[in-house]
Amino acid sequence: MRRTHNATQRSLAAAVLDATAATPPFVTAANRHRARSGLNVYRNNVAASLLNVLAARFPVVRALAGDNSFFNAGRAFLAAHPPRSPVLMGYGEGFPEFVRELGCAGCFRYLADIAQLESARGRAYHAADMEPVTAEQFAAIPADRLGELRVELHHSVSLLSSRFPIVSVWQAYQTDRPVETAFRAWGAEAALIARPFLDVHVRRLPPGGFAFLTALASGLTVSDAVGRAIQAADDFDLPLNLSIVIEANIVTTFRH
Repeated sequence: MRRTHNATQRSLAAAVLDATAATPPFVTAANRHRARSGLNVYRNNVAASLLNVLAARFPVVRALAGDNSFFNAGRAFLAAHPPRSPVLMGYGEGFPEFVRELGCAGCFRYLADIAQLESARGRAYHAADMEPVTAEQFAAIPADRLGELRVELHHSVSLLSSRFPIVSVWQAYQTDRPVETAFRAWGAEAALIARPFLDVHVRRLPPGGFAFLTALASGLTVSDAVGRAIQAADDFDLPLNLSIVIEANIVTTFRH
């Protein structure tokens, strides 16, 4: 039976992504040894390109793990999760969970949580543009009606909660100050990641902020979301958390 172009492409892609696969018979050279050597060069180039994609998307994870550990994990990830699309901007979406499953030690969970933050930044960067509600529109809402409202959050918003200081550590790698300063107050942190305009912003949420925003994102009223936040943190500060919501420009619509 005559091989179709699509079948040839699928066979070549499978061989390129699996280093143990035999060289397809349609890959030709002076002899089979040279054909396999040529395919291996192509395999190495493809693997290097995909590893560069992971390194660009998870720079802080790379810095924390070190190059050897990061790229060893990256090669294992490539073998288990080859790309399914020619568009690579979303490649590596499963890398945080892959890291989490590498072992049961806390270091894997720590690196996985940092990877989740960096993955969320990538998603936020490519999220659709939306016009956020302005501070003036917030100010125009009567105080006695605010609790009845529901809100729609910007498509770029991600919320993360970790038992590790993921925001402090990530921020430390964005500055010239010593990274060790991020470890002086080791503890749980929650993050808000969003891109309301041109730049992606990562904010550390105050006590109860993660529960508050998660409740708003699920469609609860502001009043019910406050109740969830108080259950999560006795020291929940509503004015502080509302100011973060307004300053972050993450609300796009009010609903009753």
